[in-house]
Amino acid sequence: MTDRRLWSYKEIAAHIRVQPDTVRSYRKHGLLPDPDHVEGGKPYWYADTVRAWVASRPGNRNRRDD
Repeated sequence: MTDRRLWSYKEIAAHIRVQPDTVRSYRKHGLLPDPDHVEGGKPYWYADTVRAWVASRPGNRNRRDD
């Protein structure tokens, strides 16, 4: 099943349990995948994109995936 919900920095931050500014920093430093959609200059990612990114990050063994 494909999850095509669009997530902002806020939803990504909640998913990985960090502050939204941390996620912005990840993007600034090239650690976040390119956005799937940009609207009004704001980036958004599909939930599946974020989950795949989380799964590929080092040290993700104990991270939740909900």
